[in-house]
Amino acid sequence: MHKIGFIGVGIMGKSMVRNLMMAGFELHIFARTRAKVEDVIEEGAIFHPTIADCVKGCEAVITIVGFPTDVEEVYFKSGNILDSAPKGAYLIDMTTSSPALAERIAREGLSRGFRVLDAPVTGGDIGAKNGTLSILVGGAKEDYEACQELFRGMGTNINYQGTYGAGQHAKLANQIVIAGTLSGVCEAMAYAKAKGLDLEVWLNSVATGAAGSKQMDSFGKKMLVGDYAPGFFMKHFIKDMRLALEEAKASELSLEVLERVLDNYKELAAEGLDELGTQALIKHYEK
Repeated sequence: MHKIGFIGVGIMGKSMVRNLMMAGFELHIFARTRAKVEDVIEEGAIFHPTIADCVKGCEAVITIVGFPTDVEEVYFKSGNILDSAPKGAYLIDMTTSSPALAERIAREGLSRGFRVLDAPVTGGDIGAKNGTLSILVGGAKEDYEACQELFRGMGTNINYQGTYGAGQHAKLANQIVIAGTLSGVCEAMAYAKAKGLDLEVWLNSVATGAAGSKQMDSFGKKMLVGDYAPGFFMKHFIKDMRLALEEAKASELSLEVLERVLDNYKELAAEGLDELGTQALIKHYEK
């Protein structure tokens, strides 16, 4: 496997493209705005003005776009991936999306002679830059095994979750953990501030103890200084939490913490803050 089509060259995708090129793959990319990807073009990625041109002749096509509607467009719109990629290619959606949509892509893709995997990632922009993403893979076991070299170009913790859609279910469970953990960090900081503690001292004190977490390490000090630059957009996290709640309700699960955190984020989004990073949740506690 050498020639790879890549659609969705954003905050995460751009670093993934770079790492795949460093691993020796030939990267063909599509982006709606060429100016936003000129840097990776200069580094060797081959730009195409259409999805059809991008995926032509590619042995694998990777997508990591924003919302399920974007996933539907790049796969199902006339002239896009399912109409244009060569038969037998691996179609790998790494967007955090709907498990039902992953199953639909698999059904249609398999019927047309493709190999299909849903493989969302976790690890954020830092994991993407460092090539240390966790990759959660659903699909046929033999296809998962065949793509190991490709996955190792982007991540270090690569695991088979089960059949089609299982990768998406695993990622939604991951997002449920993040929602509860990040809200816990925010509430603890609000409490410590209200009691007059030095927040930097407090963060340094608890970060290596039982309360420590990736969310605290990644965002605690950013929240202290008002750094809300997105490593992961609030609007995308809202989408993920909504998907998780829909799936939970389908299984008759009541996830009260997730519902509350989603409500808090929706309030912030209504104030026009949805282009900020997820750490901007602290703003809910500063009102």
